[in-house]
Amino acid sequence: MKYDPRIHHRRSIRLKEYDYGTAGAYFVTICTQHRECLFGEIVAGVMRLNDAGNMIQGVLSKLPVVYIGIEIDEFIVMPNHIHIIIFLNTNVGAGPRACPDNEGSTIRLLKGQPRGVAPTMSLPDVVHRFKSLTTSRYSYGVKQKAWLPFPGKLWQRNYYEHIIRNEYDLNEIREYILNNPLKWELDKENPQNIKI
Repeated sequence: MKYDPRIHHRRSIRLKEYDYGTAGAYFVTICTQHRECLFGEIVAGVMRLNDAGNMIQGVLSKLPVVYIGIEIDEFIVMPNHIHIIIFLNTNVGAGPRACPDNEGSTIRLLKGQPRGVAPTMSLPDVVHRFKSLTTSRYSYGVKQKAWLPFPGKLWQRNYYEHIIRNEYDLNEIREYILNNPLKWELDKENPQNIKI
């Protein structure tokens, strides 16, 4: 179907005029397409990850290793969504995979690495790369390991974000993330709670 601005009218859910490349803390929720439960199940208030859920958790854990300038705080993989606290640091210093030479005075780049200071990543960049990495790995799992197939896309087009403004806010969100499996029966992302 050809794009028609009269009917294909998407309203941004982002905070107007806010720079999402700004250093700071962000709470992000990303849901699977159609809220399909693909990553495991909640048993007695505990999230039991399946192989796909373990893959998602592994990618989240390794994001700061792969991408300079981001830090992962608290997170949880739920049956059909993830909650994550992401810290962006725009002052990352040396270039990617750079190391001092034998004298320690200059920087030499490892073979095949880009030159210069590492680019900073915005929150949309982080989410996009996470979705791309996990979609690719999940697709492999469907083909090679008989994981449940997903309907068209693994993730919904958008995501929820909240700018964390202070320590109190941060601690409240950490507690929410840690207690999320205990509240699965009431969770609005639980397919059993979605009214058609």
